[in-house]
Amino acid sequence: MNIAVVFAGGTGQRMNTKTLPKQFLELHGKPIIIYTLEKFEQSPDVDSIIVVCHPDWILYFKSLLERFRISKIAAIVDGGKNGQESIYNGIKKASDLYDMNSIVLIHDGVRPLIDIETINKDIITTKEYGSAITVSKANETITLSEDQNAIDNIIAREYCWIAKAPQCFILGQLLEAHEKAISEGLFNFIDSASLMKYYGYSLHMVIGRPDNIKITTPSDFYIFRAILDAQENSQIFG
Repeated sequence: MNIAVVFAGGTGQRMNTKTLPKQFLELHGKPIIIYTLEKFEQSPDVDSIIVVCHPDWILYFKSLLERFRISKIAAIVDGGKNGQESIYNGIKKASDLYDMNSIVLIHDGVRPLIDIETINKDIITTKEYGSAITVSKANETITLSEDQNAIDNIIAREYCWIAKAPQCFILGQLLEAHEKAISEGLFNFIDSASLMKYYGYSLHMVIGRPDNIKITTPSDFYIFRAILDAQENSQIFG
């Protein structure tokens, strides 16, 4: 089984939205989260989807699933106090439903420009190597600073890649790592890749498209709109 665990649990604070969390903001009459889910719905290699959602918005989210006819949803679970706990809630539910040798694809609900080809490459790579981290080439200089003031180091750009999503693993291995972190009182991992790296797992890259952006700020939303409009115009005008 190949299971997508998609996160729609944020409250949109950095988007400055006063009504809807960012994942429910609409573009051309369709919420961001639906754009995201449609890619996994349309992928022939994804068997089911588990969504992690803020409990206050589950009923609204269910109405969107019905409205846009998303049929692969196996479960909707509550989000946690932070990203790490939300991931755990999603994969724990997956472990209740599916075999531990299943592949799980961890993805942000506000990363709607993921494409089916990358999803499928992630699954193939995970079957071969046990993991797949979607990345894109860094196109600007990366600097390091410990005190947020002085630049301590500049990293050669040819060695720099931006970690994105999906981040894919074997379900049983990812669950085991999460439960080990919980038992050790470690709750500050920023994503699944950093947690798995900490516990000694190898991470294998899958190069994805650079436009696979995460919608976090208002400017990200405008970039998403511009990309979507360009894609639609290319279909119309060639």
